[in-house]
Amino acid sequence: MKKRINLILPKEQGLSDKIIYFALHYLRYILVLTQMVVIGVFFYRFKVDQQIIDLKDELSQKQEIVAVSRPLVDEGRLLDLKIKSIADILQKQALTSQILEYLLSNFPEKIKLKSLKITEKQIEMNGISEDPIIIQIYYQRLLEEKKFDQVNLRSITKTANGFTFDMSFVNFQYKFL
Repeated sequence: MKKRINLILPKEQGLSDKIIYFALHYLRYILVLTQMVVIGVFFYRFKVDQQIIDLKDELSQKQEIVAVSRPLVDEGRLLDLKIKSIADILQKQALTSQILEYLLSNFPEKIKLKSLKITEKQIEMNGISEDPIIIQIYYQRLLEEKKFDQVNLRSITKTANGFTFDMSFVNFQYKFL
């Protein structure tokens, strides 16, 4: 058996030899890895650009939808305003109707009505009767039924035709049907 023994020390590698060794063995892996990352970023950029284009298209579609539906929304708001004003008018008419129905259903036959003024909060009545007791009975009935927050008999005066009176009523207690 023959064995070889090398007693000569290996030659010390210089800096240039180490750089060449590194460049030949490891730099190619680094370059391939870097190229793979660049290619991946490149393809990712295509994906992101397509998403941006899709989002811009979607945004323009939604802007067109908003532009087309704007007149409908405005018309709906006008219609809603009209409906609310109609509801207010109907509510006021119902209130006036209930006030008139209540006052005239309880109104004595022996009293003649000269004037009746109805506002949202107050009602003023002016009438004449030959008997002041009938006016008092009517006034007491209105107080007892408590359909108004206040019932005021402001004046009773004797005239040639009978007794004239002025009444005012504040805040009718109504209910909507």
